[in-house]
Amino acid sequence: MQARYATTCAACSTRIAPGEEIARGPGGNGWKHRECPATLEGVAPATNPSAGSAGSTGAPVVDGATEVFTDGACRGNPGPGGWAWAVEAGPQDSGHDPATTNQRMEIKAALEAVRALEGPLVVVSDSTYVVNCFRDRWWAGWRRRGWTTSAKKPVANRDLWEPLVDLVEERGDVTFRWVKGHSGHAMNDLVDKLAVEASHAGG
Repeated sequence: MQARYATTCAACSTRIAPGEEIARGPGGNGWKHRECPATLEGVAPATNPSAGSAGSTGAPVVDGATEVFTDGACRGNPGPGGWAWAVEAGPQDSGHDPATTNQRMEIKAALEAVRALEGPLVVVSDSTYVVNCFRDRWWAGWRRRGWTTSAKKPVANRDLWEPLVDLVEERGDVTFRWVKGHSGHAMNDLVDKLAVEASHAGG
């Protein structure tokens, strides 16, 4: 089934755009991306992270840390996608993938930001999938179990998760914070616009 109107995924809490493939949300409540599991590892569906931040080690945010806003977009999910990151009054970047998913683009945006920016960093994302992975240390269980979930299934998007987790752990100065998507936040709106534009880069 395709979404007729924009809404929020009941599983990963990111945007569902008109035309994306959807299915009934967990427990029959709301709608979710067709590809999203009924629940995400370690968190109840549609649960928003707290306003606080948590990095791979639980370290507090360093004073003066750079805030980088990240977002991903996909036309069709799966389909052509884009990712973007931006620092307010600072650098920004975006990229295109001709065949991808919304979740992959959310992870890719965070990965590219962490790769590009030096010094203490706060990654601000509207994806609970990204933020909760580090807030609740899902990655530690995945790694301990050989990159399988608690349900003994392979971790989706491991090829992006693994380098991001390794880099965040190695640096020790990266934390994550959730922001509500499509709520009028100027920087979140900017990276959403950049990601959507990047999703069209291939035509």
